[in-house]
Formats: sequence, C-alpha cells, structure tokens
Amino acid sequence: MDGGDITEPDGLRVVIDQVVYQPQQYLPSGGRHCFVYFITIHNGSGTPVTIKGRKWVVHEASGEVTVLEGDGVVGEFPRLEPGDEFSYNSFHVLETPPGRAEGSYLGVDDGGQRILVRIPSFDLVIPESEVGYA
Repeated sequence: MDGGDITEPDGLRVVIDQVVYQPQQYLPSGGRHCFVYFITIHNGSGTPVTIKGRKWVVHEASGEVTVLEGDGVVGEFPRLEPGDEFSYNSFHVLETPPGRAEGSYLGVDDGGQRILVRIPSFDLVIPESEVGYA
C-alpha cells in the first residue's frame, strides 16, 4: 500500500477543547500523573465519515515515547455526517511530566476512501498551583 491510499479531506478537523490535570485520580503505582483531555472531531467536509481507529504518540519528560493504537474512539465508531461533530473525553497517564500527546484518527468515507485526521499536539503539564503538593 502506498501513501496515496489515505487522504486528509479539507474540513475534517480535531479540536483539543481542554486538558485537565487530575491529581486526585487514584493510580495503582505512586508517582504517576493523570491528565484528562476533551476533544471534538468536526466534519466540515462534504462527505460522511466513520472513525474506525486512533493512534496516539505520547512523549514524556524522561524521553520515553509511548505509542497507543486501537479500534474506534472510546469504544465507539462515530459516523459524522457533513456538519456533525463528535465530542468525548479520555486520559493519558505519565510517569514523568511534563509531556506532549499527538496522534491521528483513521476513518473511511461512504465511498470507501480511507481518511486520516491529525490530532494536534497538546501539552500535559502539572499546573503551577499543584507543584509541590502531595
């Protein structure tokens, strides 16, 4: 398969609505930090698109890079008609913040054309008000 098999249609975009540090989130091993993110996928294109999978690349301050891939989005395969949007939230856990996350969604349009939509890079940073508190 060559790179021409997947398109990035105009009008299909991802917006990072919010990233929230969750210090109260219980994590089984100490020293881990949870960040909840809220995302909206907008279909401003002229064709319906179904999101079939996602790929995340998470970079930590330590230099560690984690790649996460899976089917759908939060257990769903959202179908977005032209003008529709799909909003959801999920999370990333870091051992060594700050970090950065980026990625892409893979989908298919009604004509069977495979679609790629990039997830803009966003920072995973502990707010100044939380630094130094246990």
